[in-house]
Amino acid sequence: MSNTGAGWSRGDRALAAGKLMLAWVALLWLLEVVDVATGHALDGFGVTPRDPSELVDVVPSAFIHFGFAHLAANTLPLLVLGFLAALAGLRRFLLVCALIVLVDGLGVWLISPAHTNTAGASGLIFGLFGFLLVTGFVERRPLGILAGVLIAAIWGGSILTGLAPTQTGVSWQGHLLGLLAGVAAAFAFRRRATQGSAGADWSLR
Repeated sequence: MSNTGAGWSRGDRALAAGKLMLAWVALLWLLEVVDVATGHALDGFGVTPRDPSELVDVVPSAFIHFGFAHLAANTLPLLVLGFLAALAGLRRFLLVCALIVLVDGLGVWLISPAHTNTAGASGLIFGLFGFLLVTGFVERRPLGILAGVLIAAIWGGSILTGLAPTQTGVSWQGHLLGLLAGVAAAFAFRRRATQGSAGADWSLR
């Protein structure tokens, strides 16, 4: 499967990644405005564990937040980590996000405590962190390894805090599942170098 970014300049990739993440975050804020305006009617799209009817909320739950403070806390890390992950190609980025959201949402549905309602982009954020952390090592790319080390240095403390089971009102299960899904995505959608007549190219595996 060819990389959709083939033939794009670095500037083109950065511009496309930036536009995508700004649009993504703008959608989240718009949804929260609608949620507040409707008396928090969208909060029902969070995931309640082990209720079969809640399976339809696995994907929507990643786009819903419980208030502007919740959304504000997720906005910057989602923008930065999403932008960095999208630089390597939008199609792979969307596949990575889809895998993280699905695995994280299904895992929350399966193992979270009963009578809870889980929503927010933090599972995806933890997943993107995991993806960026290991993808350079998986693909044996020095720049990717350096990026992973820098990301760990900047965000590692916050990630570890988010995994602590002692926090109240925080789905550490969703954070952990998102992180593991991101690591799995680095292997599932790793790039490999292929030699052609025009030299090295990248393709998805």
